[in-house]
Amino acid sequence: MISEPVNLSRFDPQTLRLFLLAARALNLTRAADHAHMTLSALSKRISELEKQIGCELFIRRARGLELTPAGHALVEHAQLVIAAVSRLTSDMNAYSAGLRGQVRIWANTSSVIQFLPGDLAAFSRAHPAIRLSLDEKLSHEIITALTQERIDIGIFADNIPSGLVEKYFYRHDQLVVLVPRGHPLGKRRRIRFAQVLDNDFVGLSDGSSLQVRMQDAALAAGKTLRLRVQVSSFDAICRMIEAGLGVGLLPLEAVRSEIIGKGLHALPLEDEWGQRTLYVGVRNAAGLKPDAQRLLDFLKQAHAQVK
Repeated sequence: MISEPVNLSRFDPQTLRLFLLAARALNLTRAADHAHMTLSALSKRISELEKQIGCELFIRRARGLELTPAGHALVEHAQLVIAAVSRLTSDMNAYSAGLRGQVRIWANTSSVIQFLPGDLAAFSRAHPAIRLSLDEKLSHEIITALTQERIDIGIFADNIPSGLVEKYFYRHDQLVVLVPRGHPLGKRRRIRFAQVLDNDFVGLSDGSSLQVRMQDAALAAGKTLRLRVQVSSFDAICRMIEAGLGVGLLPLEAVRSEIIGKGLHALPLEDEWGQRTLYVGVRNAAGLKPDAQRLLDFLKQAHAQVK
């Protein structure tokens, strides 16, 4: 017997929100309290949802609810739908408030921490009607998104192949070796990367442009990068180094100034690649929307505004 296909065309976001409340609480009474509605009304909405889908989402037990396999699957999908509806609402509110459009930007961690806050704030002051949507991503993800035209503008490091992307100079950043206070290397004023490779390292997660650069440099020196700890943020790297778990490599301006000389020593990297170039890129500058073109022109000249 072939069952009727599930028809999801009549799903409404509010029902999905109520389902998620019940899935998180695993208790209809608590979920009804959070939703500020009666228990019977919430129970009816959940039952109607199950009827529409054609299977049970919860197993009702004396002490509460338990998600069925279908319920677990719907949680994942419902979260994506609610997030999309929230973005849609935010975008439409922006238009109703008089904003002309939205520019989608992906940028690597170095640019997000060091340069973009000031640059985007300055751009927004000059163009308050343009909404900026910024996501922090890895450089290779940014290149892919630009190639597929999923974003308008990307900022990425110079050691990642950029393919067909049109790129322009954005900023230089100086890489420094960070060592904890009292470390023997702390007496140096500058250093080459090969001189640090006998130490344990604290690094970023795999895939970051900085991590790729370190791995390539270690390979070129005929050594293995001794990664002891990998974390997902620059600040976490600094904290791990302060705690004595190893040394690390970061852009100087990404390190909190108050810990330089107190908890950490920063040694400028003498290697040629110690000064990186960050690029701002687009898939096709000639095809950019006017708002995105304004931001691209601004970012291409942002370095000249720094005194």
